Amino acid sequence: MKRIIVLLLIALLFASCKSSSSAVSKKETKRENKTIVNHLIETASENLGAKYKAGGTTKNGFDCSGLVYTTFETEHIKLPRSSFEQAQIGTLIPLKEAQKGDLIFFKTNKSKQINHVGLITEVNSSEIKFIHSSTSKGVIISSTKEPYYQNSFAQINRIIE
Repeated sequence: MKRIIVLLLIALLFASCKSSSSAVSKKETKRENKTIVNHLIETASENLGAKYKAGGTTKNGFDCSGLVYTTFETEHIKLPRSSFEQAQIGTLIPLKEAQKGDLIFFKTNKSKQINHVGLITEVNSSEIKFIHSSTSKGVIISSTKEPYYQNSFAQINRIIE
């Protein structure tokens, strides 16, 4: 009987150790993800001012999905190449729950399907700022307060939980 009680206590001890270590790893994962998100924003921001180039994935020129694709690649995160395909992955997030590091998608120029993507760099109660490659201005930071982006907003996807 004493042996059974001792074994049960040992099992209970290991079980409680296991659950506390998983809580620690969840906290660590959140911290690691925050670091990854900050690095992604920093990497994309290093390309501010680069010109727009259809199909471009280098500092010589980016298209919108090329900027996002190469930025995520620096963290060894493989994304599809087009904005339409990028919109098919991750978790769909309500606008009010958007966070830094999420992808924001648009249907521009009256397109019926998603054709533009940006990386969210800042969120506050009234606007979302995002970095992207604009056909007219190259890599810039824009805002959902701008009528063009208000009118063409499609969705937000979270890639990094």
